[in-house]
Amino acid sequence: MPIPPVRNPLSRFRRLLSSGIVLGVLAGFSLSAAPVDYDFYLCANINRNYVIGSKIVTTNGLFSRDETTGEWQHFGYNDTTITALAFDPRDRDVLYTTTLNGIWRSLDGGDTWRMTNSWDMTEGRDVAVDPFAPDRVYLALPSGIAVSEDRGQTWQRREHGLPDRGKFTQRIALDRVVANRGLAGCEKGVFLTVDAAANWRCVLPTETTVNDIRQSPHDPDFWVAVTDTHGAWESHDNGESWNQIANLPHEHAIYNVTFDATDANRLAVASWTYGVWTSEDGGKSWTSRDAGLPENPRVWRVGVEPNTGRLYASVFQETLYYSDDFGRTWTPDALAGSLVNNFVSVPRS
Repeated sequence: MPIPPVRNPLSRFRRLLSSGIVLGVLAGFSLSAAPVDYDFYLCANINRNYVIGSKIVTTNGLFSRDETTGEWQHFGYNDTTITALAFDPRDRDVLYTTTLNGIWRSLDGGDTWRMTNSWDMTEGRDVAVDPFAPDRVYLALPSGIAVSEDRGQTWQRREHGLPDRGKFTQRIALDRVVANRGLAGCEKGVFLTVDAAANWRCVLPTETTVNDIRQSPHDPDFWVAVTDTHGAWESHDNGESWNQIANLPHEHAIYNVTFDATDANRLAVASWTYGVWTSEDGGKSWTSRDAGLPENPRVWRVGVEPNTGRLYASVFQETLYYSDDFGRTWTPDALAGSLVNNFVSVPRS
């Protein structure tokens, strides 16, 4: 029996796109040096006061910030387990989210949603739309990787080259310059495909899960990967070889990495134990930047708003913070008690 679409009773997403900054998760769009305005997305996950079986609170789901008023607006359906968000670069009315229930697709800018995955492809970790072939959608799963060639209507497993044990995939990062090429962050390392996921090969074996992989918006050969307890790694040959970043902590989890699209020298990472660390020399040296954050902050995600260079940090059981001096000082913002899964930017059409 087909699953009926879930309708958004709050607002039409298309009206929000022109109104300001938005928060969520996305792959497939590139940031360039050209003067382009962006919308900025996040999804807020389960509130610290949420109780299973209770009414879902409004600090979960997808949010938009109005640039004029500064207020945060909820849009899309309300779900406490959204892990990723991606857009079709040809048509921003087509968007995908992954949740613990599966992958959901909207064809009308977020007004209605329909689950598109099969029963064995739940608990999606990440979703990415191919920037060169937008009908192709990649799905990261605890059990491996799936690909759709028809906008998510049907799915096929594409795991040749992944280890029999250790297929857990946390992140899919598609090359913004080279077609059919991408990297997957898995339980046993970083895996590279050059043929649209038909085959994978390990380019960085790790002892723990790779939590995030990002390509520099300034230099497509520069990638950074971060792991649970195996530190952070960098590649300067488009993911073919990797070196560990020596002056970042590696005993505890690093959850994500972000590049500043306004400054090629700026990067930041989020650490569960060590808070926020930033680099202002292209990753050569790193500095702890926790002044103004709660004591011993457990930082879940960091992201940079590409129009202004403002740095955001989501702190576990606290709130969303922002910094206009790249981490030297912090100010509380909004979404108290919620966790944010990744910050991503989309060029405004």
